[in-house]
Amino acid sequence: MTQFAIITSFLGAIRNRYINYQDERSLEGKLSLAAGVNDIAGVELCYPQDFGDPELLKKLLQQHRLGVSAVNFRSRRTGQWMRGSFSSHLANERLDVVDDLKKAMDAAVDIGCNRITTCPLNEGHDYVFEMDYFQAYDSFEQTIAEAAAHRPNVRICIEYKWNDPRARCLIGNAGEALAFCMRVGLPNVGVTLDIGHAIQAGERAAQSAVMLARANRLFYVHLNDNDKIWDWDMLPGAYNFWDFIEFFYYLRKIGYQDWFAFDVFPKETDIAETFRAATSITLKLMEISERLDPDQIEAMLKRRNPVESMLYLYSKL
Repeated sequence: MTQFAIITSFLGAIRNRYINYQDERSLEGKLSLAAGVNDIAGVELCYPQDFGDPELLKKLLQQHRLGVSAVNFRSRRTGQWMRGSFSSHLANERLDVVDDLKKAMDAAVDIGCNRITTCPLNEGHDYVFEMDYFQAYDSFEQTIAEAAAHRPNVRICIEYKWNDPRARCLIGNAGEALAFCMRVGLPNVGVTLDIGHAIQAGERAAQSAVMLARANRLFYVHLNDNDKIWDWDMLPGAYNFWDFIEFFYYLRKIGYQDWFAFDVFPKETDIAETFRAATSITLKLMEISERLDPDQIEAMLKRRNPVESMLYLYSKL
């Protein structure tokens, strides 16, 4: 069953390199805020930030009747693993991150969640001749494989991204993410498809979803939008309306019936109002995609006449 969640990091302090937009909230304040948003059924928790008091966390989740879509393992941290963690050239750093990822997997199971998502943003490079690519890929594969073997019933979802904070992340697009998962070769290692990251990487998100699903590696979905230049984490459909319609059409065809987590950056706007808009707009985009008749779409795809296709699509608005 399709359900919506919010990543907890977007329910507290919101800042970029220039401005602090929102103040930090306690864990209780974040979960209370999420529970007050229409059509939000859960949260994506952040590890280690949200796990300081596991018993309080479980109590608050129960109190606010919130599910947990995933546990977001933060592999980039101030003062730690400055040149990457999973792919670090230092064996002690790789040991540290594997040990911590195993703890995050245990913590996820303890709250009834069988999914870890992680965006390896700091695994990458800024300059040519900065990284030993052979060592980086080998180390990355080995660390994820070791963690995945710790709990085979917990899925580890690799969220790819083209850049930021590195000029080029090691896993920057859906193809690279899929190749990585196939190299690891474990059934519980797959991909988080963040549609904004797909768009920024120059992908058609629907095509990426199909590619990942064909290999049984589409594990989880994040929703947001951007201008194809930078990962702005905007409301779904703000820029790429038809990409979303096609994306939701193909997710239905794939049979994806799982959580969608909003990865949306509420800058100077009210946080609750922002996520109410996110759910409302997403439901509308889904509803529009459901207006498309599958038989007619399939027939048009065989004819491959974009003029006919675009006229049909606009007739449904």
